[in-house]
Amino acid sequence: MRRLLLTCVAMAPLALPVAGPRGVQAAEVKMAVRTDPSSIDPHYHVYTPNSAVFKHIFDTLVLTGPRGEVRPGLAESWKTLTDDVWEFKLRPGVTFHDGSPFTAEDVAFSIARAPNVPNSPSSYAQYTKLVAGTEIVDPLTIRIRTRGPAPTLPIDMGSVAIVSKKAAEGKTTADFNSGLATIGTGPYKFVEWVAGDHLTLVKNPAYWGGAEPWDRVIRRAIPADAPRVAALLAGDVDIIEGVPAVDRTRIAGMNTLSLFECDAFRIIYLHMDSGRDISPQITDASGGKLDRNPLRDVRVRRAISYAINRPALTERLLSGQAHPAGQYIPPDTPGASKNLPPIPYEPDLAKKLMKDAGWENGFNVVLNGSNDRYPSDAQVTQAVGQMLARIGIRTEVQTMPAAMLFSRGTKLEFSMMLSGWVGSGEASSPMTALMATYDPKTGMGSSNRGRWSNPAFDAALGEALRTLDDAKRNALYAKAAEIAVEDMGVVPVYFTINTWAARKGLSYAARGDELSLAMGLRPAP
Repeated sequence: MRRLLLTCVAMAPLALPVAGPRGVQAAEVKMAVRTDPSSIDPHYHVYTPNSAVFKHIFDTLVLTGPRGEVRPGLAESWKTLTDDVWEFKLRPGVTFHDGSPFTAEDVAFSIARAPNVPNSPSSYAQYTKLVAGTEIVDPLTIRIRTRGPAPTLPIDMGSVAIVSKKAAEGKTTADFNSGLATIGTGPYKFVEWVAGDHLTLVKNPAYWGGAEPWDRVIRRAIPADAPRVAALLAGDVDIIEGVPAVDRTRIAGMNTLSLFECDAFRIIYLHMDSGRDISPQITDASGGKLDRNPLRDVRVRRAISYAINRPALTERLLSGQAHPAGQYIPPDTPGASKNLPPIPYEPDLAKKLMKDAGWENGFNVVLNGSNDRYPSDAQVTQAVGQMLARIGIRTEVQTMPAAMLFSRGTKLEFSMMLSGWVGSGEASSPMTALMATYDPKTGMGSSNRGRWSNPAFDAALGEALRTLDDAKRNALYAKAAEIAVEDMGVVPVYFTINTWAARKGLSYAARGDELSLAMGLRPAP
């Protein structure tokens, strides 16, 4: 992978017609995003659009910067007292949007609520999996007891929103969506959410981190690329996320717009149903029922991986706005394996593996993917389907809105799905969620929609999650990744590049976690 794009860039100008920008000190800022949140409840669904919204309204104990750097949030400091006890000292003088004080009770309530929200498509239990209990020492001190050593606990707490116990106790996800329970300590207050259209926020003038420059923020959901770009060109919005590859060069050359981008933490991957003996969307070569699931055979899973032409996807279909993958986190991040280069395109080897596994005549499968979530996601899903067909796996491609994809995937309706996962830059995130053996009691494998399970992988990952020494922990993460790739439990396809475009006079801090935050948007110096 090439060097990370850590700095925002503005390209040389090219005169093109565009509506004139409003003054950079405008009280209102309008943001166009690809995907509407599935809920305003910050504990309902581990989903990037939801996280981007909740971070405006709610805070977390620990905050993460654009490249995953950790800094104090509602906790001023934290330390281990013993191998299984962390103590967090909370920030004094913080108030919720309704004026009530923030205390350790709110933290304990939030940690207990996060993994237990009904009907969650992807549970926050993955971030509380190591929590055995909490102890309130005083209003500004809380201790979190863990199931053994938990070196990643502060990073995990960076994903758990702190809600008001007073406002949220006994309330439902619907109460958050309506605003009844949507009381946080964050830089913006909730005004209204019209699902599928817009979310309106107003500045919290009493924010502990200092008031934001924008009095009002409107986030509009515009899933289709062309209308989203058109809205920016017309001056209807001030910033857009997900600049499509076909428009990147044009936008980069405009003297009225600026482009901001960086390498992402997001992996696009293929999930396969390797957990069931009979899979619901697989038939034999003639369309008849099968009494066995070919995806349970590692040779078939490897054949699928070798059949995917990653350079063709990233360079041709995505115009270079992605990098071929050979593992689950970018290879230049801590915990990545040095032994896992991008997986090569080897169709002949793929065909041999299919023959060796007894599937020389192939089989039929439905390949499911989103059509409104990732850059060119429907086209990528279609292209992968065509690649699999060349080795005898005839695919029926079905694409749908991401919210439907995740909901149906969680119900295990699919045999194969193409999806994405974005972490914080910490190696455990995709492996814990996507590949660990599914266990609703511990939160492990909470998004493992293929139900792949490998005891050796679980052992390496579990040991890593208990190892306090950074070097040893990262070596264990690398070992776990190597086991997962060898067994091809989840097929890594490519890492994305995140791109934003804004009107001239604005600067955006591009983020590896893909979040579009008004807090990162500032008048340009």
